[in-house]
Amino acid sequence: MADRILIVEDNRDILASVVDYLEIKGFEVDAIENGQAARALIQAHPYDLVVLDIGLPGMDGFTLCKELRERDRNPLPVIMLTARDAVEDRLLGFEAGADDYLVKPFALPELYQRIKAVLKRSQRNFERVLQVGELSLDTASRQVHRSAQPVKLDRKGFVLLELLMKHWPDVVSHEDLNHALWGDAPPDSAALKSHIYRLRQAVDGPFNSPMIRNVAGTGYTLVTDAQ
Repeated sequence: MADRILIVEDNRDILASVVDYLEIKGFEVDAIENGQAARALIQAHPYDLVVLDIGLPGMDGFTLCKELRERDRNPLPVIMLTARDAVEDRLLGFEAGADDYLVKPFALPELYQRIKAVLKRSQRNFERVLQVGELSLDTASRQVHRSAQPVKLDRKGFVLLELLMKHWPDVVSHEDLNHALWGDAPPDSAALKSHIYRLRQAVDGPFNSPMIRNVAGTGYTLVTDAQ
C-alpha cells in the first residue's frame, strides 16, 4: 500500500507541483491550503507524513505541529516547508516537533529524498519516549533522564540528542547533525563541536561511563554498558 501524505501549502503553484511530483513517485497525496482545515483532515485520516508550510491562513504551521505533538501519543512525521531561512526559525520548527525542515525554493527531488528518509526513521522510531540504555528522552514533554536523574539541555542539545537516539545504534554523520541545527547553511565545524561538548557535559559529565562517542572522520553515536 502506498504511503499517504498530506501537503499543507497556501501557494497554489508550489502545491500543484509538489502534488504532481509525489503522485508520480507513487505516493497517495492529499492537499489543503488552510491550517485549520489541515487539522480536521489529520484527525479524520491516517496519514503517514505531513509536509507543512509555516505561513498558513487559519492556523500557522508552528502552532499546528505543536498541537499535533501534544495531542498524539505517536507523533505524525512532519516536514516543515517554508521561505524562512533564519537559524532561529529552523530551531523553532524543531522545537515545535518537526522531523525535518526544507527552505524554499527547493528542488522536488530533494523533497522526495527527505520524505523517504523521514518515513524510514518514523517506521523505526514511532514512539513518544526514546530509550537507549539508561538514557530516556520524552519527545512530547521534552524531558531527558539518565539513570532516573534529570538532564538539563538547551534547545540545540535536545535536537542533537534526539537525533542520536532515533538513529541508535547507527552513527549520525557530521553532515546530518549540522543539518539538524542549521539546515543547509551550517557555520564552521567548530560550532558543532562546541554543541557536542555541551551535550557531553550534560549527558556524560555527572556519570562514570560516557555514552556519547566520537567516530573519527564520520560523526557521533551513543553507546551503552551492554555494548
